[in-house]
Amino acid sequence: MGNFFADKYPSGIPAEVNLNEYSDMVDLFERSCRKYADKPAFTAIGVTLTYGELDALSRDFAAYLQNHTNLKPGDRIAVQLPNLTQYPVVVFGAMRAGLIVVNTNPLYTTREMEHQFNDSGAKALVVLANMAKQAEEVLPHTGIEHVIVTEIADMHKPVKRFVMNSAVKYVKKMVPDYNIPGAVPLVKALVRGRKSEFKRHQPQREDIAVLQYTGGTTGVAKGAMLTHGNLVSNVLQVKPLLMTRLSEASEIVIAPLPLYHIYSFTLNCGIMVETGNHSILIPNPRDIPGFVKELQKYRFTAFLGINTLFVALCNNEQFQDLDFSSLKITASGGMALTMDTAKMWKKVTGCDIAEGYGMTETSPVISINPLTAIQIGTIGLPVPNSDVRILSEDGKEQPIGEPGELVVKGPQVMKGYWQRPDETAKTFTEDGYLKTGDVAVIQDDGYMRIVDRKKDMIIVSGFNVYPNEVEDVIMSHPDIVECAAIGIPDLKSGEAVKVFAVKSNPALTEQEVREYCRERLTAYKVPKVIEFRDELPKTNVGKILRRALRDEEEKKTS
Repeated sequence: MGNFFADKYPSGIPAEVNLNEYSDMVDLFERSCRKYADKPAFTAIGVTLTYGELDALSRDFAAYLQNHTNLKPGDRIAVQLPNLTQYPVVVFGAMRAGLIVVNTNPLYTTREMEHQFNDSGAKALVVLANMAKQAEEVLPHTGIEHVIVTEIADMHKPVKRFVMNSAVKYVKKMVPDYNIPGAVPLVKALVRGRKSEFKRHQPQREDIAVLQYTGGTTGVAKGAMLTHGNLVSNVLQVKPLLMTRLSEASEIVIAPLPLYHIYSFTLNCGIMVETGNHSILIPNPRDIPGFVKELQKYRFTAFLGINTLFVALCNNEQFQDLDFSSLKITASGGMALTMDTAKMWKKVTGCDIAEGYGMTETSPVISINPLTAIQIGTIGLPVPNSDVRILSEDGKEQPIGEPGELVVKGPQVMKGYWQRPDETAKTFTEDGYLKTGDVAVIQDDGYMRIVDRKKDMIIVSGFNVYPNEVEDVIMSHPDIVECAAIGIPDLKSGEAVKVFAVKSNPALTEQEVREYCRERLTAYKVPKVIEFRDELPKTNVGKILRRALRDEEEKKTS
C-alpha cells in the first residue's frame, strides 16, 4: 500500500526522505552541538544550557563513565530523572560512551523499578536525590554497581545550586534521607570527567541506543530495543511534517511531557536538537498554576502535549490570558485527541492541534497530521518511508475504507523485545510487519482513523496501563478470589482503571484494595473505581471476559 500514499502528501512534504543523513544518534547530537553552539538547547527551573554547554557537559559525563567506572559499550545505564537539564546531559553522555540508556519513570514503585533494572541487566543508575530512598531499597536486589545521584539545581552555578538544593532538602523537605554506599554526586562525576580523556565511541546503526519499556499485551514490562538507526530514522521521517511551519534555531518549544517517554524523547531530544531549537522543560506539569507561571516567561512557538493536559490548561483562567500570538504548532500524541478538546484549544489559543499516532515499538511515530492540512479526528498520514497496511482477522489486506488491524513496516520499527524472542515473534507478521493491535481505517485521501483498540490496554493520561499487571497485584491480596481490570472514560485522564473483583472477606472495602494497590503500583495504574461482584463473566474454558465487562460499561454511558 506504500504507493497509495505517494501522492497524498501536501506540497513540500516528500513521500520518501534520505535516512542516511546521520550515521547514529551521537553523530546527530554532535553535529547539532557544533552547528548551534551558541543557541539555547534546554531550559528548566531557571537554568539554560546552550548546545555548546550541553556538548561539553555530556562529554564530561561520558569521560567519567569511561575512566571512573568499569562500564563498557553495550552495558545498560538506567536513567530515572524528571524533566531537568541533567537529563540530556546524562543521556547523550551515556550514548557517547557507548552505553544503552534504560529510560525509567521516576514515579515507579520499588516493585516496578526492581523488575526493570533486573530485566534490563542495568549496571548503573542515575537518579534524582528526591527518589534515591526508593533506589536504596531496590539496589540490593539488582545487579547495579554504580549509582550517580543528582539534585534538582545541579546545573546552576555553585552559589545558586547550594541555595536551591538546600531549600528543596531542608525547607521543602522534598528529599527523604537515604544511604547508598559508594553513590557519586553528578556534580563530582562531571568534575572528574572534565579532567579525564574522552574516547569517542562509534555506534553502528543496528546498535541498541535505548531500551524503552512498555507493557505489551501481556502486561509484563518488556524493553523495546530501539536502535540508533530507528531513532535517527524517526527524527528524519517526522521532521519534514513539522518544518513546514517551524524554522531552525529560532523556535521556543514547550516540553511538559516527560523526556523518558518515547514521544517527548524523539521530539525534544531528537527533532528539536537536530533543528537547533530551544526546549523549555516542565518538571511537574501536574502543577498547572506553576506551569502557567513558567509559560508567562516565553513567547513560545510550539507546544507538545496530550489530551488531558490540553483540557487542564484550557480550564485555567491564567492560561486563557496568555499571549498566544507566536504559537505556530501544537502537536498531540500518546492518547486519543477528542474533538471537544481540539475545539477548546483552538478557541483559547487560536492554534489547531496536529494529532499523531505511534507506539513505543516504533520510536514512536507512525503517522501525523501535516501542519498545513490538519484533519481533526484522524491520525494523519503515514510518515515518509513507512509501509502501513490494514489487515483482516485472517491476515488479508483490506481495501481502502474497510477496518482492520493497522500493521507497519519501516526503519523506525524496533529491533525486537529485549531477551524475549517469543514475544517479538508474536508482535510481527510472517512478512515482517509490526502488529499495532489497533483497528484502523484508511480514507480515500490517505488519512487514517483509529476506530477501535484490539488490545486490552488502558491509556491513562497518555501512559499505557495493562490490565494483567493491575490484576496480578490485586490477586496477590489474600481476600481477593478473582478480578478483571478495564478502562472506563474519564474526563480528566481520558481513561481510568476500573476493577471488578470477587472477594472472600465480606468486610474488605474498596478503599483497602485501593491502598493496597497504591503501595505496589504507580499512581496512574491504581484503580479509580472498584466494583465488588459475586462472580465475573467467563468463557466456557473459564477465561474472564473483559470484553463483556466493557460492553456493560458502554451501555451505562450510551
